[in-house]
Amino acid sequence: MPPTPADPAPPAAPNLDDPALYLNRELSWLEFNRRVLEEAQDPSVPLLERLKFVAIFGSNLDEFYMVRVGGIQQKVTAKVPVGSGADRLPPTVVLERIGQTVRELVAAAYRTLNDDLLPALQGKGVVLRRAADLAGDDLRFVRELFQREVFPVLTPLATDPAHPFPHLLNKSLNLAVTLRRPGDADPLYAVVQVPSLLPRFVQLPSSDPSRNGSDGPRYVLTPLEDVIRLHLADLFPGMDLGPAVGFRVTRDSEYEIDDDAVDDLMEAVEAQVKARRRGQAVRLEIEAGAPPDVEQFLTSALDLDPADVFPIPGLLDPTGLFQVHGLPGFADLRDPPFAPVPVAAFTQVASPWAAIRGRDILVHHPYESFAHVVDFIQAAADDPRVLAIKQTLYRTSSDSPIVRALQRAADAGKQVTAVIELKARLDEERNILWAKELEKAGVHVVFGFVGLKTHCKVALVVRREEDNTIRRYVHLATGNYNPQTARVYSDLGFFTGNPDFADDVSALFNYLTGYAELPQWRKLIVAPSRLQTVMIEKIDREAANARDGRPARIIAKLNGLLEPAVVKALYRASQAGVKIDLVCRGICSLRPGIPGVSETIRVVSVVDRFLEHSRIYYFENGGQPEVFTGSADWMDRNLSRRVEVIFPVDQPDLKARLIDEILKISLADNVKARELLADGSYRRVVPAEGEARVRSQGRFLELAEAARLPTAGPPAAEPATAVTTPAPRPAKRPRGRR
Repeated sequence: MPPTPADPAPPAAPNLDDPALYLNRELSWLEFNRRVLEEAQDPSVPLLERLKFVAIFGSNLDEFYMVRVGGIQQKVTAKVPVGSGADRLPPTVVLERIGQTVRELVAAAYRTLNDDLLPALQGKGVVLRRAADLAGDDLRFVRELFQREVFPVLTPLATDPAHPFPHLLNKSLNLAVTLRRPGDADPLYAVVQVPSLLPRFVQLPSSDPSRNGSDGPRYVLTPLEDVIRLHLADLFPGMDLGPAVGFRVTRDSEYEIDDDAVDDLMEAVEAQVKARRRGQAVRLEIEAGAPPDVEQFLTSALDLDPADVFPIPGLLDPTGLFQVHGLPGFADLRDPPFAPVPVAAFTQVASPWAAIRGRDILVHHPYESFAHVVDFIQAAADDPRVLAIKQTLYRTSSDSPIVRALQRAADAGKQVTAVIELKARLDEERNILWAKELEKAGVHVVFGFVGLKTHCKVALVVRREEDNTIRRYVHLATGNYNPQTARVYSDLGFFTGNPDFADDVSALFNYLTGYAELPQWRKLIVAPSRLQTVMIEKIDREAANARDGRPARIIAKLNGLLEPAVVKALYRASQAGVKIDLVCRGICSLRPGIPGVSETIRVVSVVDRFLEHSRIYYFENGGQPEVFTGSADWMDRNLSRRVEVIFPVDQPDLKARLIDEILKISLADNVKARELLADGSYRRVVPAEGEARVRSQGRFLELAEAARLPTAGPPAAEPATAVTTPAPRPAKRPRGRR
């Protein structure tokens, strides 16, 4: 008999370390900025909000070059063969793809600005007029303005063997001027820096803000650089003037502090911030059509490669458009206004202490008021029964009522401790200033750890109650203690008087300020000690439950997913059959929909009026769901290089709200959501035929408005339902700094 053929060998299990299974960090971030730009291109977004998104797009791109590109350029120069990410993409390839993608995105942004937004604004009464088009009263006004306010602050900078090329400030706007001495054939080059402290746009006399119709413009604006360009002869008398080309330099602003060489962290950070101002140039933006000799002069002087030069077909530095967005009036060109809703648990009692003693409270910003957080700290400062306040500060506003309350509390003799993160990227100078101010007031200021950023958002109030007992009150959050960004970032705040939380938070502050060993936590999951381990254990538990036929599901709402160990755990869970939904706003290195690896994983990103910033983690746990929130994303930096806090929400009504309201509505978004494809691109989610349109942020506004108490204040100026047409983030730090 012929031999029986052997059974075919089972296919080899995919290697989850295969770089092809991971998306590149930088390229994924650029896809996020593409989604921001899409909001500017969306005709359903109000016109001035579209303009704002162009400004946000530009601000984001600035930060990307300042923080990420310089390091990649250094790796290319050092001939590093492969990248450090799980994708292992060579730095040369990454840099080339960044350049290609940025050129594509910038071209699209300026097509939108020049061909769509600016003409549409002109039709609504806002005109941007360039220097060549000025005449009559406008020209005379500009001349007088230049002599009175601009000329005195300008400094023309020659460049020749006796005058080396000046060190231009990061992101500064400049003019490169070509000139000649009379009778001399050889060109000379000079630089004039456009003053950043003056408004970017000058309002001209032909403006008439009283106009409300289409019979004439309400605002006629001209760029400050054009005002200077018109009057260069005043700066270079006796010279023959040639072309004056606008340009802009972006510098590497990332830095590292040697942990072993730091004696004083504040001094070290201050030194690095000063050094950053002289960082290596990483990008040159120059007006399109510039003479080749001027472009070559600037490229050489800044020690850049031609690949680092970006011709700009229009107005340099679109972040200046924030000024246009801020013009008064034009309600029909903006998102409908809204007023954050007071939370009944706070408004129906005499003090925050009475509210928090009764039950845990969850606040969903910006839909519900951040004033409750400010009130919590201010009440602690002013209440004579409060003995101590402890708080972390990562980013806060320039005139922070929270910081002022901490100063007031210290002045009153309370024990006040502030853990300030000096290394909060691009906010170092502000935080150093606040640290010095708080120290003057008698606050115990602590800077955490040299090698770790303290990114958790935690406040603790210790109070002697009316019955003479000591009680502690806790606030934990996903976002910063910043009243300004709290109106435009979507975040969660959690108030509790639970003793287990209070014990953990007390131990956390002892860990941050002293030499305490890490405790056995009752509630908190803290990075870097154990957060990554716990998250992977919970993901693996869902995989085991799926293999055993038990209920298994993972939902995560977060800002970024990059840590390879977490991605591999999610891949393993998908292979086991776990349904996984990720609402990931920004960077995502996971590739969904790969056969045999990630078929059960769906990733969506929501970009809308508010910057999505909250983190929520849901695990089905065999039918006993667990829900966590807190300050950490599934990024390597959050899990390994920062002090972060994730915590459970166990109170049934709050848990149900996180699951059935925030997560469910976020996943149902088919207006502002984009779905990640396996190749790293995104496609907009659209309603199926007959399916209702769901815009998650519009729905959250509707729910908040429906909960508004009649005595809590005036209703929003427009019904929240009007928001079911689009718009998103502001930027700071849409920027992105979070």
